[in-house]
Amino acid sequence: MKTRPFNQVDVFTDQPYFGNPLAVVLDGSGLDDETMQRFARWTHLSETTFVLPPADPAADYRVRIFTPGGELPFAGHPTLGSCHAWLQAGGTPKRQDFIVQECQVGLVKIRRDPSTLRHAQDRPSSGQDGGLLAFAAPPLQRSAPSPAVLAQVAAALGLKAQHILAAQLLDNGPVWLGLLLDSADTVLQLQPDHAALKKHGLKVGVAGAHPAQTAPVLIARTNREARAFSGSAPTSPAETATADFEVRAFAAPIGIEEDPVTGSLNASLAQWLIAEGHAPERYVAAQGTCLGRAGRVCLTRETDAQGSVQVWVGGQSVTCINGTVTL
Repeated sequence: MKTRPFNQVDVFTDQPYFGNPLAVVLDGSGLDDETMQRFARWTHLSETTFVLPPADPAADYRVRIFTPGGELPFAGHPTLGSCHAWLQAGGTPKRQDFIVQECQVGLVKIRRDPSTLRHAQDRPSSGQDGGLLAFAAPPLQRSAPSPAVLAQVAAALGLKAQHILAAQLLDNGPVWLGLLLDSADTVLQLQPDHAALKKHGLKVGVAGAHPAQTAPVLIARTNREARAFSGSAPTSPAETATADFEVRAFAAPIGIEEDPVTGSLNASLAQWLIAEGHAPERYVAAQGTCLGRAGRVCLTRETDAQGSVQVWVGGQSVTCINGTVTL
């Protein structure tokens, strides 16, 4: 065992303890799979990452991503949180325009993205990375779920057919069953049967639009949200920022009943919803409301001069714990 630099980062928030926490071991060299997995179970966070030297010369660093139940090929909030921690630890990108992360899904571009600051009250990140970070969403494969699977999941969520506007199986590394529901209120009122979802073996992401121009603040939107906050008003500026969609992520098959804020899910939802005309090319998703969090994810689809389309997934991060760990 040796002492290794360690951070705990809150992702998709500009205020500590209102986003999705991530444990980052900044030197994972020499650790075997079993040790990484054991430490990820011990942290008991949705994800723990280990930063390593890149195997691909085009990458700035390599990261391995573990949940308490296993390793992931890619995940969004670990991507932004690991990059934030790497930059704060003195990491220097090989290129000025992008940071390049290597993970099991391949190379993922990350950019410092000042243009998305307007989505979060025009405030820079409280970290030292120069503002929001945004990752390029990996290629998405999607298909229609079978009617039988859709019916089983709808029953586990307590949904009736009229609540579901559209559904797709979404695969950008992690696989989600994505559901577009009739409203943000329907999303917020869900009380899933997590045991049933675990039995079906599917991670489920749901999204619903807030009414145009009247997207509410986090507090007092519903009695359920008020109970989540136990009557106390959060102080994060992001919590008063409006959101276009409300998102929730249920991942019982990997040991997480509900994830506070999920970058990979929001990436695949955006790729699907924008392509099908269900969402504009720039929007903000709120996630974590029912857990007392105030996650904000900034989604943007851009088309370059050659006609190539890329969705960018942005958010702020803040370091909450900075120290060492013995592994």
